[in-house]
Amino acid sequence: MKKTLEDNLRPEYDLTQLKRVASGPERRTKSENIELAPDVAEVFPTSEAVNEALRFLIRIGRAAPNGP
Repeated sequence: MKKTLEDNLRPEYDLTQLKRVASGPERRTKSENIELAPDVAEVFPTSEAVNEALRFLIRIGRAAPNGP
């Protein structure tokens, strides 16, 4: 005999509006959500170039007399 599920949730618990969270290897990481402005992307064509420039700025900021 096949069992059927009865929907006994209250109307305010509408789960159809929930967003699905991707899982597995195709899941996007937070770093993929960053978009560069077109003029910045021309100067920094790869994520490694962006990371290198940011690391350089971090080092300069730490070396500054009033740095973090």
